[in-house]
Amino acid sequence: MNTDSFREWLERYEQAWEGRDPEAAAGLFTVDATYQEIPSSEPMRGREAIRAYWAEVPQTQERVEFRSELVRVTEGLGVAQWHASFIRVTTRVRVELDGVFIVRLNESGECTEFNEWWHRQEQGPISA
Repeated sequence: MNTDSFREWLERYEQAWEGRDPEAAAGLFTVDATYQEIPSSEPMRGREAIRAYWAEVPQTQERVEFRSELVRVTEGLGVAQWHASFIRVTTRVRVELDGVFIVRLNESGECTEFNEWWHRQEQGPISA
């Protein structure tokens, strides 16, 4: 992994999330990747589990905005700070997330191990 490959991966992640595209999201990961949403959760295992998780995202979020900054890149690991906001479909509440990704990519630029943490802040319902 190098700075360019990690930055490209983050850009594709952004496109998948903002585009609410489960196929694009799943395509970022190897067939046997692990995806740990928060430290206390059991990691999802495999591209199909990741695809199923991301298939729920478009149903619950709209007006997604995502950005990230590289914090550190080594040969085997990338760390990024990120921020996302979206409107929760069911409640019309605006959600702001600030978090950290720790990512391992293979030589093809696919993620083999994904860990994330975030802090959530919610604002009152907004109008359509």
